[in-house]
Amino acid sequence: MKYHKLTAGETTGTYVIESSVTEADILQMAQQLAMSRLSKGRALTEPKQVFSLLQTLLQYHDYEVFALLMLDSKHRVIGFRELFRGTRDGASVYPREVVKIALEHKAASVILVNNHPFGDPEPSQADRTLTTTLKNALNMIGTQTLDHIVVGSEGCISMAERGYL
Repeated sequence: MKYHKLTAGETTGTYVIESSVTEADILQMAQQLAMSRLSKGRALTEPKQVFSLLQTLLQYHDYEVFALLMLDSKHRVIGFRELFRGTRDGASVYPREVVKIALEHKAASVILVNNHPFGDPEPSQADRTLTTTLKNALNMIGTQTLDHIVVGSEGCISMAERGYL
C-alpha cells in the first residue's frame, strides 16, 4: 500500500515516511487508510473499529455529511458512499435516493451515517425522524437498517444502542 510520502514498512501495519509531512498530509493519509478499511468484502465485526473509521472520515468536515455504509447478507462491506452534503446545521436527505443507491448496490443491510460538525454526536430529533423514515423506506425493498451512527469530534453514538431503531 503506497500513500503520498508514505510507504508500507517491513512489518504489517507499519509505514515509513519518505519526507516531511504536514498535518493536512497526515489527515489525508488517515482518511485514505480508513477508506481502505471500509473496502469491499471486508467483514465488519467490531463496532468500535467501525466508529473509529467513520470518525476519521467525517469528524473534520465543517459541513454536515450523510453517508451510507452498504453491507451484504454476511455484513461484509459492499461500499461506503457520501450521499448528501449540507451546511453546518444540517443536510437534506432524500429517501428516494437512499433507496436507489441501496438497490443499485444490492445491499442486504445498511448503516446510516451522518456527522455533526460542531462536535457533539448526540442525535437530534431530526436525526431520529430521518432514521424512522429511511428504515421504513428501506424495509419496503427488503434492506435492513442495522444502525444510524452519528459522528462528532467527541465520539460516535449508535442510535441502535440508544434504542432509536
